Amino acid sequence: MRRGIRLVRNDLTHHVNIYIFIFVLFFIGIIFGAIIVNSMNFIQRQDLFFYLKQFFQLILDTEGIDSTTLWKDTFFYHLKYMLLLFILGISVIGMPVITVLLFIKGLVVGFSVGFLVNQMGWYGFIVSSVAIAPQNLLIIPIYLVAGSMALIFSMTLFRQLFVRRVHQPLLPIFGRYTITFLGLFGVLIIASLIEVFISNYALEAVIRWIYK
Repeated sequence: MRRGIRLVRNDLTHHVNIYIFIFVLFFIGIIFGAIIVNSMNFIQRQDLFFYLKQFFQLILDTEGIDSTTLWKDTFFYHLKYMLLLFILGISVIGMPVITVLLFIKGLVVGFSVGFLVNQMGWYGFIVSSVAIAPQNLLIIPIYLVAGSMALIFSMTLFRQLFVRRVHQPLLPIFGRYTITFLGLFGVLIIASLIEVFISNYALEAVIRWIYK
Protein backbone atom coordinates (compact mmCIF):
# COMPACT_ATOMS: atom_id res chain seq x y z
CA MET A 1 0.00 0.00 0.00
CA ARG A 2 2.77 2.43 0.99
CA ARG A 3 4.73 1.50 -2.12
CA GLY A 4 1.70 2.27 -4.29
CA ILE A 5 1.20 5.65 -2.61
CA ARG A 6 4.89 6.42 -3.07
CA LEU A 7 4.69 5.55 -6.78
CA VAL A 8 1.66 7.80 -7.25
CA ARG A 9 3.40 10.64 -5.41
CA ASN A 10 6.54 10.24 -7.51
CA ASP A 11 4.48 10.17 -10.69
CA LEU A 12 2.64 13.36 -9.73
CA THR A 13 5.90 15.09 -8.89
CA HIS A 14 7.67 13.95 -12.04
CA HIS A 15 4.80 14.81 -14.40
CA VAL A 16 3.28 17.80 -12.61
CA ASN A 17 3.66 19.94 -15.75
CA ILE A 18 1.48 17.51 -17.73
CA TYR A 19 -1.27 17.60 -15.11
CA ILE A 20 -1.17 21.40 -15.01
CA PHE A 21 -1.25 21.56 -18.82
CA ILE A 22 -4.30 19.27 -18.99
CA PHE A 23 -6.12 21.25 -16.29
CA VAL A 24 -5.40 24.58 -17.99
CA LEU A 25 -6.43 23.14 -21.38
CA PHE A 26 -9.74 21.95 -19.94
CA PHE A 27 -10.31 25.30 -18.24
CA ILE A 28 -9.61 27.14 -21.51
CA GLY A 29 -12.18 24.86 -23.15
CA ILE A 30 -14.76 25.96 -20.56
CA ILE A 31 -13.98 29.61 -21.27
CA PHE A 32 -14.28 29.08 -25.02
CA GLY A 33 -17.63 27.36 -24.49
CA ALA A 34 -18.93 30.40 -22.62
CA ILE A 35 -17.53 32.72 -25.33
CA ILE A 36 -19.35 30.75 -28.03
CA VAL A 37 -22.64 31.29 -26.19
CA ASN A 38 -22.08 35.06 -26.14
CA SER A 39 -21.06 35.08 -29.81
CA MET A 40 -24.32 33.45 -30.95
CA ASN A 41 -26.91 35.79 -32.43
CA PHE A 42 -30.43 36.13 -31.06
CA ILE A 43 -32.04 33.77 -33.60
CA GLN A 44 -29.48 31.03 -32.98
CA ARG A 45 -30.00 31.24 -29.21
CA GLN A 46 -33.78 31.20 -29.59
CA ASP A 47 -33.70 28.19 -31.92
CA LEU A 48 -31.49 26.25 -29.53
CA PHE A 49 -33.59 27.28 -26.54
CA PHE A 50 -36.69 26.04 -28.36
CA TYR A 51 -35.18 22.55 -28.56
CA LEU A 52 -34.14 22.79 -24.92
CA LYS A 53 -37.70 23.60 -23.87
CA GLN A 54 -38.92 20.65 -25.91
CA PHE A 55 -36.48 18.47 -23.98
CA PHE A 56 -37.81 19.85 -20.69
CA GLN A 57 -41.37 19.18 -21.83
CA LEU A 58 -40.41 15.62 -22.77
CA ILE A 59 -39.12 15.10 -19.24
CA LEU A 60 -42.40 16.40 -17.81
CA ASP A 61 -44.54 14.25 -20.12
CA THR A 62 -42.53 11.05 -19.79
CA GLU A 63 -43.20 8.79 -16.82
CA GLY A 64 -41.69 5.53 -15.74
CA ILE A 65 -38.27 5.83 -17.39
CA ASP A 66 -36.28 2.66 -16.83
CA SER A 67 -33.46 3.90 -14.61
CA THR A 68 -31.43 0.75 -15.15
CA THR A 69 -31.46 1.21 -18.92
CA LEU A 70 -30.68 4.90 -18.53
CA TRP A 71 -27.75 4.08 -16.24
CA LYS A 72 -26.38 1.54 -18.72
CA ASP A 73 -26.58 4.10 -21.55
CA THR A 74 -24.89 6.76 -19.41
CA PHE A 75 -22.16 4.45 -18.15
CA PHE A 76 -21.33 3.02 -21.56
CA TYR A 77 -21.18 6.54 -23.04
CA HIS A 78 -18.51 7.52 -20.52
CA LEU A 79 -16.84 4.12 -20.79
CA LYS A 80 -16.40 4.48 -24.56
CA TYR A 81 -14.86 7.92 -24.04
CA MET A 82 -12.46 6.50 -21.46
CA LEU A 83 -11.55 3.53 -23.66
CA LEU A 84 -10.81 5.95 -26.48
CA LEU A 85 -8.41 7.85 -24.21
CA PHE A 86 -6.82 4.56 -23.13
CA ILE A 87 -6.29 3.43 -26.72
CA LEU A 88 -4.93 6.83 -27.76
CA GLY A 89 -2.50 6.63 -24.85
CA ILE A 90 -0.92 3.45 -26.19
CA SER A 91 -0.37 5.00 -29.61
CA VAL A 92 2.23 7.62 -30.40
CA ILE A 93 -0.10 9.53 -32.73
CA GLY A 94 -2.66 9.83 -29.93
CA MET A 95 -1.02 12.79 -28.20
CA PRO A 96 -2.68 15.62 -30.19
CA VAL A 97 -6.04 13.81 -30.26
CA ILE A 98 -6.03 13.43 -26.45
CA THR A 99 -5.58 17.18 -25.99
CA VAL A 100 -8.34 17.95 -28.51
CA LEU A 101 -10.79 15.57 -26.79
CA LEU A 102 -10.19 17.14 -23.37
CA PHE A 103 -10.48 20.64 -24.79
CA ILE A 104 -13.81 19.71 -26.40
CA LYS A 105 -15.00 18.20 -23.12
CA GLY A 106 -14.31 21.48 -21.36
CA LEU A 107 -15.94 23.41 -24.20
CA VAL A 108 -19.14 21.34 -23.89
CA VAL A 109 -19.34 21.94 -20.14
CA GLY A 110 -18.71 25.67 -20.55
CA PHE A 111 -21.24 25.98 -23.37
CA SER A 112 -23.92 24.00 -21.51
CA VAL A 113 -23.68 26.01 -18.30
CA GLY A 114 -23.21 29.30 -20.15
CA PHE A 115 -26.23 28.74 -22.39
CA LEU A 116 -28.52 27.77 -19.51
CA VAL A 117 -27.51 30.81 -17.47
CA ASN A 118 -27.69 33.11 -20.51
CA GLN A 119 -31.22 32.03 -21.43
CA MET A 120 -32.76 31.27 -18.04
CA GLY A 121 -30.88 33.47 -15.58
CA TRP A 122 -31.00 32.16 -12.03
CA TYR A 123 -33.26 29.32 -13.11
CA GLY A 124 -30.54 28.25 -15.54
CA PHE A 125 -27.98 28.39 -12.74
CA ILE A 126 -30.20 26.14 -10.60
CA VAL A 127 -30.72 23.71 -13.49
CA SER A 128 -26.95 23.60 -14.06
CA SER A 129 -26.36 23.00 -10.35
CA VAL A 130 -28.61 19.95 -10.22
CA ALA A 131 -28.23 18.53 -13.74
CA ILE A 132 -24.57 19.16 -14.58
CA ALA A 133 -22.60 19.79 -11.39
CA PRO A 134 -23.17 16.66 -9.20
CA GLN A 135 -21.82 13.97 -11.54
CA ASN A 136 -19.19 16.27 -13.05
CA LEU A 137 -17.57 16.73 -9.64
CA LEU A 138 -16.37 13.15 -10.24
CA ILE A 139 -16.44 12.86 -14.04
CA ILE A 140 -14.25 15.91 -14.74
CA PRO A 141 -11.41 14.77 -12.42
CA ILE A 142 -11.70 11.27 -13.93
CA TYR A 143 -11.27 12.63 -17.45
CA LEU A 144 -8.44 14.94 -16.40
CA VAL A 145 -6.52 12.12 -14.73
CA ALA A 146 -7.24 9.71 -17.60
CA GLY A 147 -6.19 12.28 -20.19
CA SER A 148 -3.01 13.10 -18.25
CA MET A 149 -2.10 9.42 -17.88
CA ALA A 150 -2.80 8.74 -21.56
CA LEU A 151 -0.67 11.72 -22.60
CA ILE A 152 2.18 10.67 -20.29
CA PHE A 153 2.17 7.09 -21.57
CA SER A 154 2.00 8.23 -25.19
CA MET A 155 4.98 10.54 -24.61
CA THR A 156 6.85 7.66 -22.96
CA LEU A 157 6.27 5.52 -26.04
CA PHE A 158 7.44 8.36 -28.25
CA ARG A 159 10.69 8.71 -26.32
CA GLN A 160 11.25 4.95 -26.42
CA LEU A 161 10.85 4.86 -30.19
CA PHE A 162 12.61 8.04 -31.25
CA VAL A 163 15.08 8.97 -28.50
CA ARG A 164 17.92 6.48 -28.47
CA ARG A 165 19.20 7.44 -25.05
CA VAL A 166 15.89 6.47 -23.37
CA HIS A 167 15.46 2.80 -22.52
CA GLN A 168 12.77 2.05 -19.96
CA PRO A 169 11.02 -1.27 -19.36
CA LEU A 170 7.55 -0.62 -20.73
CA LEU A 171 5.73 -3.56 -19.15
CA PRO A 172 5.70 -2.19 -15.55
CA ILE A 173 4.69 1.25 -16.83
CA PHE A 174 1.91 -0.25 -18.93
CA GLY A 175 0.77 -2.28 -15.91
CA ARG A 176 0.43 0.86 -13.77
CA TYR A 177 -1.25 2.63 -16.67
CA THR A 178 -3.83 -0.15 -17.01
CA ILE A 179 -4.45 -0.42 -13.26
CA THR A 180 -5.00 3.33 -13.04
CA PHE A 181 -7.62 3.20 -15.79
CA LEU A 182 -9.34 0.24 -14.13
CA GLY A 183 -9.55 2.28 -10.93
CA LEU A 184 -10.98 5.21 -12.88
CA PHE A 185 -13.58 2.88 -14.43
CA GLY A 186 -14.67 1.97 -10.90
CA VAL A 187 -15.13 5.64 -9.95
CA LEU A 188 -16.95 6.13 -13.25
CA ILE A 189 -19.61 3.66 -12.10
CA ILE A 190 -20.28 5.85 -9.06
CA ALA A 191 -20.40 9.00 -11.21
CA SER A 192 -22.90 7.35 -13.58
CA LEU A 193 -25.11 6.32 -10.64
CA ILE A 194 -25.08 9.92 -9.39
CA GLU A 195 -25.98 11.20 -12.86
CA VAL A 196 -28.96 8.85 -13.25
CA PHE A 197 -30.34 8.47 -9.72
CA ILE A 198 -29.59 11.94 -8.31
CA SER A 199 -29.10 14.48 -11.11
CA ASN A 200 -31.88 13.06 -13.30
CA TYR A 201 -34.52 13.14 -10.55
CA ALA A 202 -33.30 16.50 -9.26
CA LEU A 203 -33.57 17.94 -12.77
CA GLU A 204 -37.12 16.64 -13.13
CA ALA A 205 -38.09 18.18 -9.77
CA VAL A 206 -36.56 21.56 -10.69
CA ILE A 207 -38.23 21.63 -14.12
CA ARG A 208 -41.62 20.86 -12.54
CA TRP A 209 -40.99 23.67 -10.05
CA ILE A 210 -40.05 26.14 -12.81
CA TYR A 211 -42.95 25.28 -15.13
CA LYS A 212 -45.64 24.67 -12.48
